[in-house]
Amino acid sequence: MKAIVVNESQELIWTETEIGQPGPNEILIDVRASAVNRADLMQRRGLYPPPQGASQIMGLECAGIVLSVGSAVSRHTPGDSVCALLAGGGYAEQVLVDEGSAISIPEGIDYESAAALPEVFATAWLNLFIEAGLQPGERVVLHAGASGVGTAGIQLCRAFGAECFVTAGGSNKIQACLDLGAAGGHDRRSGSFLAGLNALWPDGADVILDPVGGQYLSDNLDALRLNGRLVLIGLMGGAASEINLAKLMMKRLKVVGSTLRTRSLSEKTSVMAELEQYVWPKISQGEIKPIIHEIFPMDRAEEAQALVASDVTIGKVILKV
Repeated sequence: MKAIVVNESQELIWTETEIGQPGPNEILIDVRASAVNRADLMQRRGLYPPPQGASQIMGLECAGIVLSVGSAVSRHTPGDSVCALLAGGGYAEQVLVDEGSAISIPEGIDYESAAALPEVFATAWLNLFIEAGLQPGERVVLHAGASGVGTAGIQLCRAFGAECFVTAGGSNKIQACLDLGAAGGHDRRSGSFLAGLNALWPDGADVILDPVGGQYLSDNLDALRLNGRLVLIGLMGGAASEINLAKLMMKRLKVVGSTLRTRSLSEKTSVMAELEQYVWPKISQGEIKPIIHEIFPMDRAEEAQALVASDVTIGKVILKV
């Protein structure tokens, strides 16, 4: 099969490579599409190595057709159309994955659209509804609201009865978030988001989903109301920051650090099962939709990653085999 590999100059090359046969609990997927995530850009630079035992090939999600299954597999059969959450290996013609990390493609969704679903919806669902325990009627701040995770989070909030406020870089991104259902937004290039948030919700938010990290920590704590929850899912704004512990104590705040890629297979299986049960029907009904900025052929992964790195995208960038 062919896959994207990184050469010594950190260039992306579409070339022949090998793949094994499915283990007892694995399925082999004929990949029709994958997607670019910022974690791929970090992995390419040597800053985010795959978990032990995972494929060294980039790609954290895919959609395609099951080619073969392991001896103990009970969830899937050859010929099934699935999308899958991967620890690696999506930038390829074929990929091996544990059966629990793959679920059926929502009805009416093509492979390119299905490839835009697993990573961002699993991340948004895990961190909003499982880690933060988001409830109907609560208020959410989504930083990087126009990202893949952000656009998924906006739609999940709307579909499950929560309000959300977003930050993003540019008026066009803010408008895209409002069109998806955000109640308000702030252009991060205009300074702190607190004034805009306070104008909408004077007493603050219940949950903040933050891929920025250190740079936003102080404002995030100010933005939360009593019993608020801050979930950190990225460090684009730095890994170090001072924290006001008195503020944490007086407002009874919770700060949660969360990653998806390194979680156990049982945890990933549980998240994907919840997506299939609660979110996939809303996608099939058109209430929630994958947001795609652009689709590239897989052998143009270099261009696709450059587009994601440019920070102009709204939603996902897809790689089509």
